[in-house]
Amino acid sequence: MGLTAAQKRTLRRALQALVSDVSSKGIRRIAPNRTDDSKVGGDEDEQPLNEMLQAIASDRNRASGDTLGRAQRALEKLDHAPGDAGTCEDCGEDIPWGRLKAMPFAELCVACQGKRDTPHHGPTRRGPTDFR
Repeated sequence: MGLTAAQKRTLRRALQALVSDVSSKGIRRIAPNRTDDSKVGGDEDEQPLNEMLQAIASDRNRASGDTLGRAQRALEKLDHAPGDAGTCEDCGEDIPWGRLKAMPFAELCVACQGKRDTPHHGPTRRGPTDFR
């Protein structure tokens, strides 16, 4: 069935707004509290907290970059292959409109995304009785 012209316009506006929003935020930086290799800020507990905040900022920057790339690819798809917009890249079925409204850069339907997200091996966490 595919997307209607109105849905494609709505999707394009959402993607453009997302690209603009993510691009305008830029890279998040956390200033280190260490001034040299031998000193930690005034509080010994401050350094681990600062390192955690830097790791969080790094993860956010990575996620923002991923979102920006996916949104730009979705816009290119709308420009170069508008008939393919809103279809799953794995199975070719239509991605539900509700999913596209929530995540306009969605490349996969829920079923195919679930298959990709499911680990292909057993659990990695060990239970308390596994160490006997």
